[in-house]
Amino acid sequence: MALLVVLFIVVPIAEIYVIIQVGELIGIWPTIGLILVSAFVGSWLLRSQGRSAWRRFNEALAHRRFPGNEVADGALIIVGGTLLLTPGFLSDLLGISLLVPPTRALVRRGLRRYMLGRFAFVSVGGFPGGGPGANPASRPYDVDATAEEEPPESAELPRSDDE
Repeated sequence: MALLVVLFIVVPIAEIYVIIQVGELIGIWPTIGLILVSAFVGSWLLRSQGRSAWRRFNEALAHRRFPGNEVADGALIIVGGTLLLTPGFLSDLLGISLLVPPTRALVRRGLRRYMLGRFAFVSVGGFPGGGPGANPASRPYDVDATAEEEPPESAELPRSDDE
């Protein structure tokens, strides 16, 4: 509940306060210009960093490596880009920190430490071929590329007796 109060009441009031202070300091038009420039820079950074994260994600999959860092980077990039697109200087600072790779890595490490204390990792035993280090191809339920196309006439729903 306290987090929601902070997110929906305190943060917008702080954003408005900072915008007013910046507006008084440099003027209204430069302030509006800064807000618009931050939105454009945010969309550009979101696009470039998003492409980079997508490329790293695909490379991890191609090397048969779990893409945990890449997924976390993608989520942080989306949050950072969204924060940069919203008007306000405080959200812009946080958004830029999530879009710049070195600070994003720090945030990712902090999130990892936070999450590791809250989840229990359990090995699945009892399944043939299951468990850590098992060859996924040896599992009987791991089947790939067995889908078949249905003929178009069988795609219709069966009619009920009432029709």
